[in-house]
Amino acid sequence: MSHDDVSSAPPVVIDTVAGVRSAVEAWRASGETVALVPTMGSLHDGHLALVDRAAELADHVVVSVFVNPLQFGPSEDFERYPRSLDADRALLAGRGVDAVFAPSADEMYPAGAVATRVTAGEVGRRYEGVTRPGHFDGVLTVVAKLLGIVTPHVVLFGEKDAQQVFLVTRMVRDLDIDTSVEVVDTVRDHDGLALSSRNAYLDERHRHAARAIPAAIEAAQSAADRGIDAALAAAQGALAGHPEIAVDYVAVVDPATFELLPDDHRGPARMLVAARVGDTRLIDTALIPLA
Repeated sequence: MSHDDVSSAPPVVIDTVAGVRSAVEAWRASGETVALVPTMGSLHDGHLALVDRAAELADHVVVSVFVNPLQFGPSEDFERYPRSLDADRALLAGRGVDAVFAPSADEMYPAGAVATRVTAGEVGRRYEGVTRPGHFDGVLTVVAKLLGIVTPHVVLFGEKDAQQVFLVTRMVRDLDIDTSVEVVDTVRDHDGLALSSRNAYLDERHRHAARAIPAAIEAAQSAADRGIDAALAAAQGALAGHPEIAVDYVAVVDPATFELLPDDHRGPARMLVAARVGDTRLIDTALIPLA
């Protein structure tokens, strides 16, 4: 779909499961394709890259905006997480988005806490799952619900959330969900920091310190021709010396399995970095070619 062919008005908001299902059923009955971009709102250019790709891939685009309580731990920022539906709608104007699905928690979970959940398994308990136990079970459960509600032909995610992308892709395959997963490259700000809704929490001093995270990725890429140990050391070195940064993990994994790689691995690998900058937790990732 070309942006020249779409209205510049903000997309309609649908807040019920029945409402969005009705819209999608009408599109599908006409033989038209549907893309879903799941978000928690507070949209930025990273989300808009997903939306623009969705508009290229499908006749109709649904953007979900739902701050999912299942994926927040008791000490995390669920209440603090930014919510800006009117601003999000304005950003989506003229981008080929047909509807914003913005349900309440009661609409998504009418019985309260759901008894049936999707488990992310062993990989879901590593990396992000260590710091945020149960997080990926919450993510997969809400994504499974969204896929069941919207029944998109394609669903889009950003590369920055690489572990999430791996787990969603595996869930879609393992549960025979009839959709394809499209991954869009990480979008970065002018200083290299990966775009995230949580970047809004950073003050000027912490924003400056946070630049060490993409610098660590770049250092690992530059050292990758000397193997895993050199790549890890380069990344850790770039993060050292910043008292504002508390490193959670730096890891190199197999992109296909998310298992740790043997020291003698050669070929594609994925670098994962997570760190807390002041009170704000940030993640980043990139493929690195181990030679």
